[in-house]
Amino acid sequence: MKQKVIRVLIACVLIGAGVWIGVSFESPLEAESNALTPGSVEDPVVTKSYVDEQLAKIGGGGGTGGGSSASTDLVVVAVPAGKILLAGAGTEVIVRVGKALAYSVDTNGVADLTDGTELKKGTAVSANHLLIFPREGRGIQPDPAQKNGLTVLVRGSYTLQ
Repeated sequence: MKQKVIRVLIACVLIGAGVWIGVSFESPLEAESNALTPGSVEDPVVTKSYVDEQLAKIGGGGGTGGGSSASTDLVVVAVPAGKILLAGAGTEVIVRVGKALAYSVDTNGVADLTDGTELKKGTAVSANHLLIFPREGRGIQPDPAQKNGLTVLVRGSYTLQ
């Protein structure tokens, strides 16, 4: 009987000590409640029009004026025979119509993401393959053996020369 009383007494002391420790010390959740309040000076709420305005400043608007484009949309571009489409760094191109050859001012090539290969200067580009241009000075040109130019889809900056 004395052992039961001692066990109950020890259990009560341990439970009481646990409750006291839980109440006395700050929990990580309480520490996080001191985070910034949305709408306060430290964390202001902004309007959609402000965000749109800032994105327009960053995006630049794009377009195809003067044979160049800098846009996040796919743009249909006609590359006449004898011309070269020089792509900007990070530009994506897909050849839709015509036979194209990879072009580069140096020995490096163009990444064909569809095949997972690198196309060196003068290599034929397959239609409907996604090409990415890692730096400027690289592009595509119509195959000189054909009379017509190319129709390509372009995402990013480019110039026609």
